Amino acid sequence: MPTAGGDIDDSFDIEQEEKSRRESAETRRLDQWLRILVARAGSDLLLVPGAPACILRDGQVEKIEQHSLGASEIEPAVIPALSSHALKAYRERKITDSSYAVDGLGRFRINLHRERGSAAAAVRALPSKVPFIGDLHLPPSVQALAKLPRGLVLIGGPAGSGKSTTMAALVNEINRNESRHVLIIEDPVEYQHTHFKSIIEQVEIGEDAPDFPTALRAALRQAPDVIVVGEMRDAETMMIGVAAAETGHLVLSTLHTIDMATTVSRIADSFPLERQNTIRQELAMSLTAVLTQTLLPSKGGGRVPAAELLMVGMGARQHIRRNQLQQLHQEITLTKKKGSFTLEESLVQLIRSGKIEREAALLCAIHPDDLEILLRN
Repeated sequence: MPTAGGDIDDSFDIEQEEKSRRESAETRRLDQWLRILVARAGSDLLLVPGAPACILRDGQVEKIEQHSLGASEIEPAVIPALSSHALKAYRERKITDSSYAVDGLGRFRINLHRERGSAAAAVRALPSKVPFIGDLHLPPSVQALAKLPRGLVLIGGPAGSGKSTTMAALVNEINRNESRHVLIIEDPVEYQHTHFKSIIEQVEIGEDAPDFPTALRAALRQAPDVIVVGEMRDAETMMIGVAAAETGHLVLSTLHTIDMATTVSRIADSFPLERQNTIRQELAMSLTAVLTQTLLPSKGGGRVPAAELLMVGMGARQHIRRNQLQQLHQEITLTKKKGSFTLEESLVQLIRSGKIEREAALLCAIHPDDLEILLRN
């Protein structure tokens, strides 16, 4: 389309090319797999060369085809579904994330990557409705995190442990009960929020901003009350997030970790050795709560989260400053009145409510002896 200066505006052509790619025959093959994923209530579609197309359902791998995928079959099926910026990233770095929507089916998060020299993909089904925190079977004090006026709240756990779901539920709680300006930065956007009492802005990396640090710096100039960072992946994002919490914002973010100590240590350990002590001092001042969680098989099918929460007090701040993170567990007991609870207490609640089996809880417990004592009492 010609402009006043005689140049060609190719944005229309790019949109048309992207639309054509997404309507290709190969993409329809991806859509067929996704229909099976949704019909069977799976969480992820797994496409790996040399193996049949599979889905993850309740944490278990299930084959949805008999024949194994060839090395040349995955890219043609997935690439047409990528957004233009995600395709560019894949061509440059051989790995990318993209959102993908199918009319009448839902939204999905695509991760296209390489393994053993060939393309592979993991496609996650994104729920169509933002969850309510009360529906997640978490202890009631987790809901109180949505009422915090400021500070850094970290949600840790392994990949696929429901961290993003819990964070979205907390945002939903804020949105329905508080008149605040919430700015969410994700790669890609997972849950789509609507405006209730709060104003919600959702920034997608690649689409609306080039990277997390750039988006987070800009967020500080956009008058937010609450900043949500989908994942703290690098030291620069962590540094800006900690600073934002220090300056009066409520900052929510997730980390791929396995327990409370590693969730806290991951922040400082991401920096050069000579800077780690300074970061610990800043983290000790800004950190307000640390929630870690994992998913367990539910008796009625599906999975439910078991969690551990530390509301950070003076004792925990001293342990963080001194890098004595092994002492954080005892701080949970000392801050129960503030809402802290142990993983074992969460497991007992799930057992007694009939959600999980005792054996599953014992396998999950970090301190199984404490679990046994709690069950006896």
